[in-house]
Amino acid sequence: MRIAVSGAGGLIGSALADALAGDGHDVVRLVRHTPKKEGEVAWDPDAGTVDTEGLAGCEAVVHLAGAGIGDRRWTESRKKELRDSRVRGTGAVARAVASLPTPPSVLVCGSAIGFYGDTGDRWVDEDSPAGEGFLADLVVDWEAAADPAREAGIRTVHARTGLVVARTGGAWAPLFPLFRAGLGGRLGSGKQYWSFISLHDEVAALRFLIDNPGLSGPVNLTAPDPLTNRQITKAMGKVMHRPTLAAVPAQVLRTVLGEFAGDVLSSQRVRPRRLLDAGFTWAQPEIQQAVKEALRVF
Repeated sequence: MRIAVSGAGGLIGSALADALAGDGHDVVRLVRHTPKKEGEVAWDPDAGTVDTEGLAGCEAVVHLAGAGIGDRRWTESRKKELRDSRVRGTGAVARAVASLPTPPSVLVCGSAIGFYGDTGDRWVDEDSPAGEGFLADLVVDWEAAADPAREAGIRTVHARTGLVVARTGGAWAPLFPLFRAGLGGRLGSGKQYWSFISLHDEVAALRFLIDNPGLSGPVNLTAPDPLTNRQITKAMGKVMHRPTLAAVPAQVLRTVLGEFAGDVLSSQRVRPRRLLDAGFTWAQPEIQQAVKEALRVF
């Protein structure tokens, strides 16, 4: 297949593009600079433009671009950047694919379980309503920005991704050096649920979404059994053979991270019901497996 990927320089996008290319697919990478090599297509999410000629012949488009949620403190300008990078970027890609004479059969858009807000101990799945807060509001608008593709009859999927267990990027990466140094510990009370997924399973799930015509709309990309932060802390310490006696009080997190601390301390107990119903198989459904996989991959 000929498949376009935005965000191919990021953690998930680069892993997906490499996996697709390794299996012989023709991967088109959307880039913000002037294309320098074959397989690159220019786009400008700020201006809302995409080189549609470069998308000709693509059977699938996977849109994963967006500023990193936890990369910097959430100032008002940073929150605007987070929002614009997702809403404007998704709108640009959706309009571009909708305008093609022969559009792709599927558009898979990155999304997040932040849609559900703080769910406490309550299970949520794809039928659950949106929660409250900055991230929940952002995800609602982010997903709505894909409407031009949906209205053009393109199967549109929103991959609501959980916390990706990886050493090389994303929110989980900073945990590995802390645990290796023996400084790993629970965050806040440790009672908050973390709905995680290994990077390997994230890529496999995205490919599953591309290949399954029966899936559209929101799909949760998480492992089947989320754990509390306390349980995950214990599991990481066990795998890495390090103590987990340290703890970061909630107030310290709020001082260091600002508003973003509220999402670190919030609980999201997410069930990937649609993947389960469709027969998706996880390679690393347990947290110890996911951590071992992350340590194995360089």
